[in-house]
Amino acid sequence: MPVFGQSAAQRAVDAAKKYAGITITIHWQAGLQSLDPKEFSGPLWEKLTGVKVRVVETPLPEMFVKTLQDFRAGTGTLDVLDVTPAWLPDLAQAGALEPLDPYIDRFGYRDELKSIAPAFRDNWMTYSGRTYGFADDGDVLILYYRKDLFADRQLNAEFRARSGRDLAPPATWDQFAEIGAFITERLKKDGVYGATYAGDPSISHYLFQERFRDAGGRFFDERSMRATINSAAGVNVFTAMRNENRFMPPGVEKFTFAESLAVLLSGQAAMTVSWPPVGRWAAGYGTDEKVLAFVPKSKIAGKVGYALPPGHHPQLAIGHCVSVSSNSKNKEVAYLFIQWLNSEETSLKRVQLPYTLRDPFRTSHFASPEYRSRWPDAGQYLSTLGEAASVGLFDLSLIQTDKYEEALRRGMSRLWAGEDPQTILNDVASEWDTITERVGVDKQRAAYAAWASKRGAYPR
Repeated sequence: MPVFGQSAAQRAVDAAKKYAGITITIHWQAGLQSLDPKEFSGPLWEKLTGVKVRVVETPLPEMFVKTLQDFRAGTGTLDVLDVTPAWLPDLAQAGALEPLDPYIDRFGYRDELKSIAPAFRDNWMTYSGRTYGFADDGDVLILYYRKDLFADRQLNAEFRARSGRDLAPPATWDQFAEIGAFITERLKKDGVYGATYAGDPSISHYLFQERFRDAGGRFFDERSMRATINSAAGVNVFTAMRNENRFMPPGVEKFTFAESLAVLLSGQAAMTVSWPPVGRWAAGYGTDEKVLAFVPKSKIAGKVGYALPPGHHPQLAIGHCVSVSSNSKNKEVAYLFIQWLNSEETSLKRVQLPYTLRDPFRTSHFASPEYRSRWPDAGQYLSTLGEAASVGLFDLSLIQTDKYEEALRRGMSRLWAGEDPQTILNDVASEWDTITERVGVDKQRAAYAAWASKRGAYPR
C-alpha cells in the first residue's frame, strides 16, 4: 500500500526499484515530442530506479495503425503507449489498452489525478467507466495577436471610424474577418497580413470542428446516426473559412504548423489561432536550443497578446495521453513509469521544457510561480490556457475516428480547390454514413452518445 506522506512520484520510484536492470519500451510520437523521454524523463527515470527506457518513434499519422498492429501481433514489444485521445475508444474496445484503475488505487494516484484540468481529465481518460490513459498534454487552440498593432493610435482611429469599435481581440468570427481584412488592407504594403494559420487540411479540419460546433452544428442526428455535418452551420463555416484566406498570406491553404509559425514570428501577421508552443516561441522562450533551430528568431517578443479564439470554445485539438499496452510483459513497471511521468512533480518540469511540445495540463501548471516567471507575459499566457481548457471542445471521438477525419480532410482539400461548400459537405456526410453503416449503426450510436455526454463535446 502507498506510504502515507509520500508524493505519487516518489511512490512510483520506490515501487519500481525492484525492476532495476530491465528495459521498458515506449511508443512515442516522432520528432520534438520524443525528446522528452529520450533526453529528459527517460534518463532521469533510469537514474532514479535503474529501469531503462527504450523509445520507438513513429510519425503521428501512423501511430494509431502501428499501435493496433502491435496489439494484434501479440508480441508484446511495446509497454507504454502515447495515445491521442480521439483513438482511445477504438483502442480500448479492441482490447489494446490495459485498464489502469487497479494500479491507480494500489499506488495511491487517484487524488493526484484530480488536479488534471477537468477538460482533459473528464474528456480524455476514460471509456465505459474505466480509466485507460492519463491526460499528458494540454493541447488547446488559442488566439495570438499583435498587441503593438492593436494599440497603434492611427490604426485604432481608422478602425473606430469604420466600425465604431476599438481594435481588440475578436469575440466573433465576423469580427475576426473584419479586423483581418482591415489590417491587410492597411499594412499589406508593409508586408503584414491580418492573420495566418495552418491551413493544411491535416490541421485545419480541427479548426473547422471547433467553429462548426460554436455555430450550433451537430455532427450526427442522435437517433438515426445520419451525418448532419452538411447542415447550414457547416456550409456557413466552410464558406467563411475560404473567404478569410483572402486576407491571409498567399498559399495559406497549404501552410503547415511550421510555415504559419514562421510567418507570425517574422512579424508578417497580426493574428493566428494555434497551439500553446506558439506562445512560448513567440516570446523567444527556449528557442536558443539546438533542436529548435527550425524556429525563426522571434521579431515580436514582448508584443504578443493571448486570448480565447472567437466563439470562446476553443478546440482541444489532438492532445496526448499515456497508457499501458495490454500485451506488455512489464505492465506494473510500465504503469509506475507513467504515474511518475504524469505526476504533479515530474510533469511540471516536463511542460517547461521548451523543445518537447508537452503543454500545461494541470491546474497547478497554470498557477505555477516558476512557470509564470519564465518570460514577462508568461502569467497571462498560462491564465489564457487555463481559461481555454475550462471551456474547450475536444475532438470527435468514435469507433474508426480516423476514417471520419480522413473524409473531412479530403473535404477541406476540395474547399481550398474552389468547389462548392454544400456539394463538398454533402459528399462528406455521405462518406460518414457509409462508415457508420460499416461499423454498425447501433454500435456507433452508443459510442457517439458516450462522447456527446461529456462536458467538452458541445458548447454548454
